[in-house]
Amino acid sequence: METTLEKYTYKDFESDQEVRWCPGCDDYVILRAVQKALPEIGVKRENVVFISGIGCSSRFPYYMNTYGMHGIHGRAPAIATGVKMANPDLSVWVITGDGDSMAIGGNHFIHVLRRNVNLNVILFNNEIYGLTKGQFSPTSLVGQKTKSSPYGNTQPPFSAGELALGANARFFARIGGNVPKDMSELFIEAEKFKGTSLIEVLQNCPIFNDGAYDQFTNRAVREDRQLFVEHGKPMIFGKEKDKGLVLNGLKLEVVTIGEHGISEDDILVHDAKTEDPTLHQMLVRLKYPLVTGIIRSFEDQTFEEREMDVTKQVKEDSRFVKTDDLFFSGDIYQVF
Repeated sequence: METTLEKYTYKDFESDQEVRWCPGCDDYVILRAVQKALPEIGVKRENVVFISGIGCSSRFPYYMNTYGMHGIHGRAPAIATGVKMANPDLSVWVITGDGDSMAIGGNHFIHVLRRNVNLNVILFNNEIYGLTKGQFSPTSLVGQKTKSSPYGNTQPPFSAGELALGANARFFARIGGNVPKDMSELFIEAEKFKGTSLIEVLQNCPIFNDGAYDQFTNRAVREDRQLFVEHGKPMIFGKEKDKGLVLNGLKLEVVTIGEHGISEDDILVHDAKTEDPTLHQMLVRLKYPLVTGIIRSFEDQTFEEREMDVTKQVKEDSRFVKTDDLFFSGDIYQVF
C-alpha cells in the first residue's frame, strides 16, 4: 500500500458536504474518530475508499474527502471485495449498520469475514432501523417495542460478535459509541491488521432507541460495567481496578482482587492472537462486564494471497504463454 510523507490532519478528510444526522447521534462521534485515525495510518488520501450500503450510517462516504461509493442495501461487502481485488493497494473501508449487514446483507457480511479479504468493516449497531423510522432490526432485544413491534419484539437478536466468530472472523473489536479516542485507536489497529477487521460500535440512536447501551456506556457506570481488553494484559476492570476475570471450569467468573485470597496474578490474561476462538467466544457472550476492545486479532492468510497463490501456480503449469497460444491450441478453421 502506497504511503505518504505528507502529514494530514482530520480536516483533510472532511468533505464539503453538510453532515445530516440527527442531533445527538453517535454517528458524528464515529465520523470524527475515523477522520482523526486516518492521518495516523499514513496512507495517501487518494488511496482510501469508503463503501456503504443503505441506512443512516451509509451516508458516511459523502462526508469523507476520499473516494467512496454509496452502494445498495446489504451489498457493501461484495462491492468492497471487488474494489480490493481490482486494486489491492487501496485502503478499503465498509460502513454498515446492524440492519444493512445482518438482515438483507447477512450473506455478504458473513462471507467477507470467512474469506478474510484485507479490508475494514465498521458496524454501527444501534439495535434499530433508524433511516426507515424505528422498526426492529436483527439486533433488537426480545420485548423491545418499536414501530413494527408495538407489543414487543418476539425475535431473539443476533450477536454481531458471535456471528462474526462463527464465520471465522480473524479480527473482531467492540467499542462504545461515546469514546472517540479509544475508537480512533481501534480503527488504527484495524487498518494495520492484514485481513478482514470488524469493529462493532455500540451506537446510540437518540430518536428511535435512545439509551440502548446506557447500562454499559453511560459515563457514570462504564468503568464498572465494561472490561476493555488488551492483548497480553490481565483482564481487570472497575473504577478501583479491583475486579477481574478468572476461569472457573468452563465459565468466566468475576472476582474481586484482595478477597478470598485473589491476587492480580490470578486474573486471566487476554490472548487476542490465538487461533482457537474459545476464549474470544466466551468474552463476546459475557453479559457482565461487557467486553470491549480488540477481542480477537489472529493473523491468517488473506483471500488475496490465496488467490495469487492459485494464479501463480496455474501460470507456472500452463502450456500457454499468450492468448494466441490458447486460441490456436486446438482444431481451427478459417472463414473467408
